[in-house]
Amino acid sequence: MNQGLVAKALWTAEDAASGAHGRLVGSDSWIATGLSIDTRSLEPGDLFIALKDARDGHDFVADAMAKGAAAALVSRVEGDGARLQVEDVLQGLRDLAIAARARSAAKICAITGSVGKTSVKEALAACLAPSGPTHFAVKSFNNHIGVPLTLARMPAASRFAVIEIGMNNRGEIKPLVALTRPQVAIVTTIAPVHIENLGALENIADEKGDIYTGLTADGAALIPAEAPHADRLMTLARAHAATTIRFGRGADCQARLLAFDPGPDGSTAQADILGRRIAYRVGAPGAQWALNSLAVLTAAALMGADLDAAMDAMARLDPADGRGATASIQARFGAFTLVDDAYNASPISVAAALDTLAIRPVGAGGRRIAVLGDMLELGPEEAAYHAGLAEPIARNGVDLVFCAGPRMAHLYEALPGTQKGGYAKDADSLAQMVAGVLRVGDVVLVKGSNGSKMGRVVEVLRRLGAA
Repeated sequence: MNQGLVAKALWTAEDAASGAHGRLVGSDSWIATGLSIDTRSLEPGDLFIALKDARDGHDFVADAMAKGAAAALVSRVEGDGARLQVEDVLQGLRDLAIAARARSAAKICAITGSVGKTSVKEALAACLAPSGPTHFAVKSFNNHIGVPLTLARMPAASRFAVIEIGMNNRGEIKPLVALTRPQVAIVTTIAPVHIENLGALENIADEKGDIYTGLTADGAALIPAEAPHADRLMTLARAHAATTIRFGRGADCQARLLAFDPGPDGSTAQADILGRRIAYRVGAPGAQWALNSLAVLTAAALMGADLDAAMDAMARLDPADGRGATASIQARFGAFTLVDDAYNASPISVAAALDTLAIRPVGAGGRRIAVLGDMLELGPEEAAYHAGLAEPIARNGVDLVFCAGPRMAHLYEALPGTQKGGYAKDADSLAQMVAGVLRVGDVVLVKGSNGSKMGRVVEVLRRLGAA
């Protein structure tokens, strides 16, 4: 057997069969160096997981093998090649996740929250990495498929792991954190996201607080002291955590933010974390990083990472595409700044993005422009939530606002005529409208829920630099 491949092994055939409680067919000597659920992104050596979702993954097993998959996890055997057969593929993936968790000595942090969980996950992974091999979820793999897939992909030699856990409905977090069994669990904050499904903010708090139910016996719960219904979170945390830590600005917080000075290219902060006073810089801009950075550094300290190295990593933090990434676009008419925050949106996150837009410098003759798409799953009060964005827009001196979608029509109607840049029924229709009015020195924020497809506006504006 190739010794180099063995060194990179994620799963041997024998270990995978044991972990998934399956039967090896065709070969019992393969080695998987990764896991894939999509043949479009499959790498040679991956174990292909033939899940049934929008399409039946079994229809793609032959393609996976042709692209170099080591084997396929299936519930029925068709064709030739290495197979790991289980009764149910999704349960087989869960069983692999359980086995990966059982064999790992990694310190694991699980993260949820109405907003900020992906950014906090990325930041914590970056802050842990200088202290040892760190595994974390790619993109927003945080649901009933993404969480077990992330765990099953965790190398046995990982020292740290960061697992993001999301939800759309009540009862989804508890089984996912039971798989994860973290030593540290964070709730970033509570806000009216998915309130259409859960009905009330209290229900959201209870669902998010379920992340504490899966903590290990010595686990620590980080509670956002300034979040709505923090008391409900604390009740759940005390029932399941060996240690409860409130993070916020209050004197009763064990992780306390003492000062935060936001700037267009990052912020400086001072904090007291578990009795140690520190001063640090956050490389990513935005007032939301005040408490998010505090939670990240507190978690890093609890997980045994080098806090000084974590602070150095925090200073180098850079927002990802779709989550505040900033680019200077050199168009034919001159340069403008594009802020790509198009991956997701809620009332609290849009307000935070507008606060950051207000401190971004514009060029000579430039304007601050907000391009906003629908915020989804806000329930019966969605019209009021959208119209209510007129206040942070006015407060932050935004010059022009473009809106896309039937829900954002409520905001557009609430704006004064001087701020109305344009309205369209969808992102595709709005994109060319925005592109047609830009001028040198403008700063353009694009934001909306993922389902509103505002990333298409970003694509059109980026292409202005290639014209």
